[in-house]
Amino acid sequence: MYPFSIGVMLNSFKLETDLALDKAVEVGASGLQVYATKGDFAPENMTADNRRAFLTKCKDRGLVISALCGDLGKGFTNPELNPELIEKSKRIVDLALDLETNIVTTHIGRVPNDKNDPVYSIMQKACFELAAYADSVGAHFAVETGPEPAALLKEFLDSLGSKGVSVNYDPANLTMCVDDDAVKGVEILKDYIVHTHAKDGLRGNCAPYREVALGTGDVDFKNYLAALDKIGYKGFLTIERECGEDPAKDIKTAADYLRELIK
Repeated sequence: MYPFSIGVMLNSFKLETDLALDKAVEVGASGLQVYATKGDFAPENMTADNRRAFLTKCKDRGLVISALCGDLGKGFTNPELNPELIEKSKRIVDLALDLETNIVTTHIGRVPNDKNDPVYSIMQKACFELAAYADSVGAHFAVETGPEPAALLKEFLDSLGSKGVSVNYDPANLTMCVDDDAVKGVEILKDYIVHTHAKDGLRGNCAPYREVALGTGDVDFKNYLAALDKIGYKGFLTIERECGEDPAKDIKTAADYLRELIK
């Protein structure tokens, strides 16, 4: 029996919030990840009362927040945009803490292969500031895997000297986007993994990326879960479904599949 919990990306249901919460319970999830970049869940739109009310709705259903998604869609590669994006990211961390999670997943942009590439130092500077803020409040900005191989991401994270910027491990993204070994990547990034996405895809290294239903793609989930267990990970496997005609059905199938593997 593996010590993992099953979560769901609330937005993957493509339903109104209360209905999506009920669906999360129906599929047997114990945790939720929620997009917090725009709309009702953006920090500027979530009053203190709204934050308490949403947290109560979750707790009344036996659900916890595993993480917020704070991906602002631009990464941190543009020095002119970064001050505003960093400030927004900090406010999402504050929201996360109010919702009783300390993890905000994000994309920082693709880490260049060459450390002398000016973009490398631009991303470093932004991530130093993000890491310092996260450290100051006991939180993590969790970089989602996929734009670059695991080894390159680890080298970049090592340069920050902090766990304030950590990893949201998505095995499908590594498989689909850079044709990396998602099982071996767990060992490489073991010191940084604080959250994971449960998603599957077909092997490749260029668009169009081909996400498929969990258990039907090229991610070796049996050995992947064994690798997570070996490094001592005890967190959430959060199901993310970004395509498909019946996401609720696919999420239920994925949850059932994970439960069997966890046993």
